[in-house]
Parts: sequence; C-alpha cells; structure tokens
Amino acid sequence: MTNRLETLTAALLDAAKAAGADAADAIAVDGTSVSIDVLNGALEHAERSEGTDIGLRVLIGQRQACVSASDTSGETITTMAERAVAMAQVAPEDNSVGLASPDQLAQDWNAAALDMFDPAPEPDPTTLQDFAQRAEATAIAVEGISQVESASAGYGQRQMHLATSNGFSGGYKRSSIHTSCVAITGTGADMERDYYGDGRIYASDLESPEHIGAMAAKRTLERAGSRQPPSGAFPVLYDERIASSLMTHLLAAINGSSIVRGSSWLRDAMGEQILPATLSLIEDPHRPRTGSSRPFDGEGLPTARRAIIDNGTLTGWTLDLATAR
Repeated sequence: MTNRLETLTAALLDAAKAAGADAADAIAVDGTSVSIDVLNGALEHAERSEGTDIGLRVLIGQRQACVSASDTSGETITTMAERAVAMAQVAPEDNSVGLASPDQLAQDWNAAALDMFDPAPEPDPTTLQDFAQRAEATAIAVEGISQVESASAGYGQRQMHLATSNGFSGGYKRSSIHTSCVAITGTGADMERDYYGDGRIYASDLESPEHIGAMAAKRTLERAGSRQPPSGAFPVLYDERIASSLMTHLLAAINGSSIVRGSSWLRDAMGEQILPATLSLIEDPHRPRTGSSRPFDGEGLPTARRAIIDNGTLTGWTLDLATAR
C-alpha cells in the first residue's frame, strides 16, 4: 500500500510541474475504519468506511493554492494540478508561504521505533460488538444505574505518504482501537450521565470492556446528588479530563497563527513565567505506542522532544513554517 501512495504523490508532483507550478507538496492517505454501537444488548448500528484521499499544494512565486480529491485516477490528478495552478495564479501574494529548505527536511527517521501500528489481524465486527456489549452489561449491572445511553467499539488504520518537490518523500502507518460507554442514573430533572472510554494503538493494551463499563457507571454515580457550592475562595482539584482541557486552551493561546495575528493573550509572554514553577509542558512526539507520535510533521520537518513550558516559563510557540517566517 505504501508504494501505491508513494506513486500517487509522485504523480501529483509531476502533474503540478507540468501544469506550471514552481514548487509543490503532495499527500496521499489511505484509511479504513469500523464502528459498532449496541443498545440493550443488541446491535444498534454498524459502519465501515474505506477510502483513499489525495491532496496537492502548488506554489507560484509567493502565491499558493491547495486542492484535494478522493478519486485517484490519472485524469483527476491532471485536472487537480491544472486547477491548483490556475487558483494560485490569482491568489494574493504571501511572503510567508514556501516549502522547507532541503537542510530542514527530516532525514533517517525511524517510524518503526514509534510502534504506531498493531500487526495483529484487524478485529472482526463480532469482536467489536462483544467489547461494546460487555461494557454495557457491566455498567447496567451496577446498582443505581438506570440505563446505558450508548456503548461502542471501533477500529481504524491509516497510512499516509508525503512528498515535496524539493526532495522529501516519506510515509508511515498507524492503527487505533477503542471502546466507550455512556451511563445514566436517576430520572427526570435528577437524571445524570457520564462516560468513560479508552483508545490505544495495540488491542492488547486496551482496557477491558468490564473496566470501561464499571468506570462509566462510577463516574455517573459520582454526579448523583450534586449541588451548587457556596460562594467563596477554595482550592480546586481538577478531574483529569478537565485538567487536560485547560492545557488545550493554553496550547491555543501559544499557537503560531494566534501569535502572528496578535489575538492571543500570551502574545507577549515569551520567557515569562505563566504557570507555577513546579509545572512543565513537554511535547514528545517520539513516545512509542502513542496516538499523537510521528516521525515528521506535515511539512516534512523532523519532530523532536522539547519543553514548551519549562518550570512554569514559556519557552516556545507551536509553529508551522508560515507562522515561523
């Protein structure tokens, strides 16, 4: 499959050059996904999707345009390139656009070391249905749970290949599997719901359906009888889900596009302490068996471990080439 994707990206680059582009980059992605939902112990919904998508960015001077398609025929590739070039010719100039210089491109990466793909056979739909049914059965069996709103399981695999007209060509594949459950307690105005789920690259690392169902029930029951606290200043202990969402807001504030536009509340905070000195925020895209790990980024640049916030001090933005320029 990777060779086919590599061939597609090469064809896209050739078509872009023939259409008059000065430079270009191309991506081809092949994916498969299966999802199963159950309700009251029976199959409620099953879905499977497969497809290949291609994308092309062309540059003419300081102008660029992007196009994509899910048809990989030679005729479509030629048409894509011609349309992209026509769009780029009338696009406004932007001094920040451009490919990476050759010395910036990733070299000698080791995708295998990241262990992003489970070589075990793809789970069949009956296996996924069993996962969902077991999670649902465990949750509904817990005293105080009145019903299970949904229980689901799914599997996916994705392969991609990226190529640029200045010499980069590389790809990798990844897999994922997950199970989740949403439980309900109470009725009417006293009804409460919560969820729990787990997603992994390797099926062998996935938490058991019984644990997932039990955790969904536990979280739901913990919401029962909740009440508004009195006003005042109190220490706050965040649930791990809320704590991670706070980091999401922080990352949005240090995103390069927000910094360039001047719309971030942290735009002038580089080098300043923005968190307690006991906290650091580390970006590590090389953790094995982790869904967000990758050997290179979407522009062919190498990835590396770095501290975005070091002992509370902001030390870096999250940038792409355009915002870095």
